[in-house]
Amino acid sequence: MHITDIFQASSPTFSFEFFPPKTPASSERLYHAIRELEPLKPSFVSVTYGAGGSTRDLTHDLVVRARKELNVTTIPHLTCVCHQQADIQAVLARYAEHGICNILALGGDPPRDLAGYDKANDAFQHAEDLVRFIKDFSNPQLDANSGGRGFGIGVAGFPEGHPGTPNRLTEMDYLKQKVDAGADYICTQLFFDNHDFYDFRERCELAGINIPIVAGIMPIVSAKGMNRMAELSAGSRFPAPLLRSIQRAGDDTDAVKRVGIHWATEQCRDLLDHHVAGIHFYTLNQSDATRQIFQYLGARDSASLRGK
Repeated sequence: MHITDIFQASSPTFSFEFFPPKTPASSERLYHAIRELEPLKPSFVSVTYGAGGSTRDLTHDLVVRARKELNVTTIPHLTCVCHQQADIQAVLARYAEHGICNILALGGDPPRDLAGYDKANDAFQHAEDLVRFIKDFSNPQLDANSGGRGFGIGVAGFPEGHPGTPNRLTEMDYLKQKVDAGADYICTQLFFDNHDFYDFRERCELAGINIPIVAGIMPIVSAKGMNRMAELSAGSRFPAPLLRSIQRAGDDTDAVKRVGIHWATEQCRDLLDHHVAGIHFYTLNQSDATRQIFQYLGARDSASLRGK
Protein backbone atom coordinates (compact mmCIF):
# COMPACT_ATOMS: atom_id res chain seq x y z
CA MET A 1 0.00 0.00 0.00
CA HIS A 2 1.27 3.46 -0.86
CA ILE A 3 2.23 5.45 2.24
CA THR A 4 -0.21 8.27 1.46
CA ASP A 5 -3.05 5.73 1.48
CA ILE A 6 -1.82 4.37 4.80
CA PHE A 7 -1.96 7.79 6.46
CA GLN A 8 -5.41 8.45 5.03
CA ALA A 9 -6.80 5.07 6.07
CA SER A 10 -5.28 4.65 9.53
CA SER A 11 -4.35 7.70 11.54
CA PRO A 12 -2.39 7.67 13.73
CA THR A 13 -0.07 5.06 12.27
CA PHE A 14 1.94 2.60 14.36
CA SER A 15 5.08 1.20 12.79
CA PHE A 16 8.16 -0.80 13.75
CA GLU A 17 11.77 -0.46 12.65
CA PHE A 18 14.41 -3.15 12.46
CA PHE A 19 18.10 -2.83 11.69
CA PRO A 20 19.63 -4.96 8.96
CA PRO A 21 20.74 -8.53 9.52
CA LYS A 22 24.41 -9.25 8.88
CA THR A 23 24.16 -13.00 8.24
CA PRO A 24 21.49 -15.39 6.93
CA ALA A 25 21.11 -16.78 10.47
CA SER A 26 20.49 -13.36 11.99
CA SER A 27 18.11 -12.60 9.14
CA GLU A 28 16.05 -15.63 10.14
CA ARG A 29 15.94 -14.49 13.80
CA LEU A 30 14.91 -11.03 12.71
CA TYR A 31 12.15 -12.42 10.53
CA HIS A 32 10.71 -14.21 13.55
CA ALA A 33 10.91 -11.00 15.61
CA ILE A 34 8.86 -9.25 12.93
CA ARG A 35 6.45 -12.18 12.90
CA GLU A 36 5.96 -11.90 16.67
CA LEU A 37 4.85 -8.29 16.22
CA GLU A 38 2.49 -9.06 13.35
CA PRO A 39 -0.54 -9.53 15.68
CA LEU A 40 -0.17 -5.86 16.70
CA LYS A 41 -1.23 -5.01 13.13
CA PRO A 42 1.45 -2.43 12.31
CA SER A 43 0.70 0.18 9.68
CA PHE A 44 4.08 -0.71 8.19
CA VAL A 45 7.50 -2.01 9.17
CA SER A 46 10.82 -0.59 8.00
CA VAL A 47 14.27 -2.13 7.66
CA THR A 48 17.38 0.02 7.89
CA TYR A 49 20.35 -0.03 5.58
CA GLY A 50 23.95 -0.79 6.55
CA ALA A 51 26.49 1.96 6.01
CA GLY A 52 27.62 1.88 2.42
CA GLY A 53 24.94 -0.67 1.54
CA SER A 54 26.90 -3.41 3.32
CA THR A 55 23.72 -5.39 4.05
CA ARG A 56 21.81 -4.40 0.93
CA ASP A 57 20.95 -7.89 -0.31
CA LEU A 58 19.92 -9.19 3.12
CA THR A 59 17.81 -6.08 3.66
CA HIS A 60 16.15 -6.54 0.29
CA ASP A 61 15.44 -10.24 0.85
CA LEU A 62 13.98 -9.62 4.29
CA VAL A 63 11.76 -6.77 3.06
CA VAL A 64 10.40 -8.88 0.23
CA ARG A 65 9.87 -11.95 2.44
CA ALA A 66 8.03 -9.98 5.12
CA ARG A 67 5.75 -8.43 2.56
CA LYS A 68 4.88 -11.74 0.92
CA GLU A 69 4.66 -14.07 3.91
CA LEU A 70 3.38 -11.71 6.60
CA ASN A 71 1.21 -9.52 4.38
CA VAL A 72 2.56 -6.34 5.96
CA THR A 73 3.62 -3.16 4.19
CA THR A 74 7.41 -3.02 4.28
CA ILE A 75 9.51 0.10 3.79
CA PRO A 76 13.22 -0.32 3.13
CA HIS A 77 15.70 2.44 3.91
CA LEU A 78 17.96 3.76 1.18
CA THR A 79 20.98 6.02 1.71
CA CYS A 80 23.28 8.19 -0.37
CA VAL A 81 26.44 6.61 1.01
CA CYS A 82 28.73 4.80 -1.44
CA HIS A 83 26.21 4.83 -4.27
CA GLN A 84 26.13 5.97 -7.85
CA GLN A 85 22.94 6.62 -9.80
CA ALA A 86 23.11 3.21 -11.48
CA ASP A 87 23.25 1.50 -8.06
CA ILE A 88 20.15 3.30 -6.82
CA GLN A 89 18.38 2.70 -10.14
CA ALA A 90 19.00 -1.04 -9.79
CA VAL A 91 17.82 -1.13 -6.16
CA LEU A 92 14.63 0.73 -7.01
CA ALA A 93 13.94 -1.57 -9.95
CA ARG A 94 14.30 -4.64 -7.71
CA TYR A 95 11.87 -3.23 -5.17
CA ALA A 96 9.38 -2.25 -7.86
CA GLU A 97 9.57 -5.77 -9.30
CA HIS A 98 8.54 -7.23 -5.92
CA GLY A 99 5.68 -4.84 -5.24
CA ILE A 100 7.52 -2.57 -2.80
CA CYS A 101 6.27 0.97 -3.39
CA ASN A 102 7.64 2.96 -0.43
CA ILE A 103 11.18 4.06 0.49
CA LEU A 104 12.72 5.93 3.43
CA ALA A 105 15.38 8.14 1.84
CA LEU A 106 18.31 9.16 4.05
CA GLY A 107 21.64 10.88 3.76
CA GLY A 108 23.23 8.01 5.68
CA ASP A 109 26.17 7.75 8.04
CA PRO A 110 29.69 7.39 6.64
CA PRO A 111 30.97 3.80 6.97
CA ARG A 112 33.35 3.38 9.87
CA ASP A 113 35.25 0.43 8.46
CA LEU A 114 35.65 1.50 4.84
CA ALA A 115 39.14 2.87 4.29
CA GLY A 116 39.46 5.81 1.94
CA TYR A 117 35.76 6.64 1.82
CA ASP A 118 35.18 10.08 0.28
CA LYS A 119 31.67 11.48 0.33
CA ALA A 120 32.52 13.63 -2.69
CA ASN A 121 32.46 10.47 -4.81
CA ASP A 122 28.81 9.72 -3.97
CA ALA A 123 26.34 10.59 -6.71
CA PHE A 124 23.93 12.02 -4.16
CA GLN A 125 25.46 14.48 -1.72
CA HIS A 126 22.30 15.10 0.29
CA ALA A 127 19.05 13.30 1.04
CA GLU A 128 17.23 15.97 -0.98
CA ASP A 129 19.07 14.76 -4.12
CA LEU A 130 18.14 11.15 -3.40
CA VAL A 131 14.48 12.07 -2.79
CA ARG A 132 14.31 13.87 -6.12
CA PHE A 133 15.88 10.90 -7.94
CA ILE A 134 13.44 8.44 -6.36
CA LYS A 135 10.53 10.73 -7.17
CA ASP A 136 11.54 10.78 -10.84
CA PHE A 137 11.98 7.00 -11.04
CA SER A 138 9.57 5.49 -13.54
CA ASN A 139 8.64 1.83 -13.79
CA PRO A 140 5.47 0.14 -15.14
CA GLN A 141 5.25 -2.32 -12.24
CA LEU A 142 5.66 0.47 -9.73
CA ASP A 143 3.00 2.55 -11.43
CA ALA A 144 0.62 -0.41 -11.31
CA ASN A 145 1.19 -0.91 -7.57
CA SER A 146 1.17 2.76 -6.62
CA GLY A 147 -1.66 4.01 -8.76
CA GLY A 148 0.75 5.97 -10.94
CA ARG A 149 2.16 7.91 -7.99
CA GLY A 150 5.62 6.38 -7.97
CA PHE A 151 7.36 5.52 -4.71
CA GLY A 152 5.99 6.89 -1.46
CA ILE A 153 8.93 8.61 0.19
CA GLY A 154 9.79 9.23 3.83
CA VAL A 155 12.60 11.41 5.15
CA ALA A 156 14.22 11.89 8.55
CA GLY A 157 13.54 14.72 11.00
CA PHE A 158 15.48 15.63 14.14
CA PRO A 159 13.46 17.09 17.05
CA GLU A 160 16.64 17.70 19.06
CA GLY A 161 18.54 19.05 16.06
CA HIS A 162 20.56 17.41 13.30
CA PRO A 163 24.06 16.65 14.64
CA GLY A 164 25.62 17.85 11.39
CA THR A 165 23.74 21.15 11.23
CA PRO A 166 24.17 23.23 14.41
CA ASN A 167 22.26 26.14 12.86
CA ARG A 168 18.64 25.20 13.59
CA LEU A 169 17.29 27.74 11.09
CA THR A 170 19.38 26.26 8.29
CA GLU A 171 18.40 22.78 9.42
CA MET A 172 14.74 23.59 8.90
CA ASP A 173 15.53 25.00 5.45
CA TYR A 174 17.17 21.69 4.54
CA LEU A 175 14.16 19.74 5.78
CA LYS A 176 11.84 21.93 3.72
CA GLN A 177 13.99 21.23 0.65
CA LYS A 178 13.58 17.48 1.19
CA VAL A 179 9.83 17.90 1.47
CA ASP A 180 9.66 20.09 -1.63
CA ALA A 181 11.72 17.49 -3.52
CA GLY A 182 8.91 14.98 -3.04
CA ALA A 183 8.79 13.58 0.52
CA ASP A 184 5.40 12.28 1.68
CA TYR A 185 6.10 12.04 5.41
CA ILE A 186 8.75 12.68 8.06
CA CYS A 187 9.95 10.08 10.56
CA THR A 188 11.86 11.55 13.48
CA GLN A 189 15.00 10.48 15.21
CA LEU A 190 14.40 9.04 18.69
CA PHE A 191 13.78 11.47 21.54
CA PHE A 192 12.90 11.18 25.22
CA ASP A 193 11.19 14.50 25.94
CA ASN A 194 7.94 15.08 24.08
CA HIS A 195 8.32 18.84 24.36
CA ASP A 196 11.15 18.55 21.85
CA PHE A 197 8.82 16.82 19.42
CA TYR A 198 5.98 19.31 19.86
CA ASP A 199 8.36 22.22 19.32
CA PHE A 200 9.75 20.53 16.20
CA ARG A 201 6.25 19.91 14.87
CA GLU A 202 5.31 23.55 15.38
CA ARG A 203 8.48 24.78 13.70
CA CYS A 204 7.66 22.56 10.73
CA GLU A 205 4.25 24.22 10.48
CA LEU A 206 5.87 27.66 10.58
CA ALA A 207 8.21 26.58 7.78
CA GLY A 208 5.30 25.52 5.59
CA ILE A 209 5.88 21.79 6.05
CA ASN A 210 2.47 20.15 6.00
CA ILE A 211 3.09 16.43 5.66
CA PRO A 212 2.60 13.83 8.44
CA ILE A 213 5.32 13.79 11.12
CA VAL A 214 5.82 10.40 12.78
CA ALA A 215 7.41 10.34 16.25
CA GLY A 216 10.34 7.96 16.76
CA ILE A 217 10.26 6.12 20.10
CA MET A 218 12.95 3.80 21.44
CA PRO A 219 12.39 2.20 24.86
CA ILE A 220 15.51 1.82 26.99
CA VAL A 221 15.98 -1.85 27.82
CA SER A 222 19.45 -1.74 29.41
CA ALA A 223 22.01 0.76 30.67
CA LYS A 224 24.45 -0.49 28.04
CA GLY A 225 21.84 -0.01 25.37
CA MET A 226 21.19 3.54 26.56
CA ASN A 227 24.86 4.41 26.06
CA ARG A 228 24.73 2.83 22.62
CA MET A 229 21.69 4.95 21.77
CA ALA A 230 23.52 8.09 22.81
CA GLU A 231 26.39 7.17 20.52
CA LEU A 232 24.31 6.21 17.49
CA SER A 233 21.91 9.14 17.66
CA ALA A 234 24.80 11.60 18.06
CA GLY A 235 23.16 13.92 20.52
CA SER A 236 20.01 12.47 22.11
CA ARG A 237 19.10 14.25 25.32
CA PHE A 238 18.23 12.07 28.30
CA PRO A 239 16.03 14.07 30.71
CA ALA A 240 17.18 14.16 34.34
CA PRO A 241 14.04 12.40 35.70
CA LEU A 242 14.69 9.49 33.33
CA LEU A 243 18.34 9.27 34.35
CA ARG A 244 17.36 9.46 38.02
CA SER A 245 15.02 6.50 37.60
CA ILE A 246 17.69 4.51 35.75
CA GLN A 247 20.16 5.24 38.55
CA ARG A 248 17.68 4.09 41.18
CA ALA A 249 17.45 0.76 39.35
CA GLY A 250 21.19 0.29 39.80
CA ASP A 251 22.48 -3.07 38.59
CA ASP A 252 19.01 -4.61 38.44
CA THR A 253 18.69 -5.18 34.70
CA ASP A 254 14.99 -6.06 34.92
CA ALA A 255 14.30 -2.84 36.82
CA VAL A 256 16.15 -0.78 34.19
CA LYS A 257 14.03 -2.38 31.50
CA ARG A 258 10.81 -1.67 33.41
CA VAL A 259 11.82 1.98 33.81
CA GLY A 260 12.59 2.28 30.10
CA ILE A 261 9.34 0.67 28.99
CA HIS A 262 7.31 2.76 31.45
CA TRP A 263 8.93 5.97 30.21
CA ALA A 264 8.28 5.06 26.56
CA THR A 265 4.69 4.11 27.39
CA GLU A 266 4.06 7.51 28.96
CA GLN A 267 5.62 9.19 25.94
CA CYS A 268 3.23 7.30 23.68
CA ARG A 269 0.20 8.06 25.84
CA ASP A 270 1.03 11.78 25.78
CA LEU A 271 1.73 11.77 22.02
CA LEU A 272 -1.63 10.14 21.36
CA ASP A 273 -3.34 12.73 23.57
CA HIS A 274 -1.68 15.43 21.43
CA HIS A 275 -2.87 13.95 18.14
CA VAL A 276 0.43 12.65 16.77
CA ALA A 277 0.28 11.53 13.14
CA GLY A 278 2.07 8.31 13.96
CA ILE A 279 4.43 6.51 16.34
CA HIS A 280 7.45 4.64 15.01
CA PHE A 281 9.01 2.12 17.40
CA TYR A 282 12.74 1.49 17.12
CA THR A 283 12.57 -2.14 18.22
CA LEU A 284 16.27 -3.03 18.51
CA ASN A 285 15.23 -6.19 16.63
CA GLN A 286 13.26 -7.43 19.63
CA SER A 287 9.54 -7.73 20.08
CA ASP A 288 9.09 -7.86 23.86
CA ALA A 289 9.37 -4.17 24.78
CA THR A 290 7.06 -3.04 21.97
CA ARG A 291 4.44 -5.63 22.89
CA GLN A 292 4.56 -4.53 26.53
CA ILE A 293 4.04 -0.89 25.58
CA PHE A 294 0.89 -1.85 23.70
CA GLN A 295 -0.29 -3.84 26.73
CA TYR A 296 0.37 -0.96 29.14
CA LEU A 297 -1.55 1.37 26.85
CA GLY A 298 -4.47 -1.02 27.18
CA ALA A 299 -4.39 -2.00 23.52
CA ARG A 300 -4.41 -5.42 21.90
CA ASP A 301 -3.26 -4.00 18.54
CA SER A 302 -2.90 -0.81 16.52
CA ALA A 303 -6.57 -0.64 15.63
CA SER A 304 -7.60 -0.60 19.29
CA LEU A 305 -5.11 2.22 19.96
CA ARG A 306 -7.09 4.25 17.44
CA GLY A 307 -10.30 3.36 19.21
CA LYS A 308 -11.45 1.10 16.39
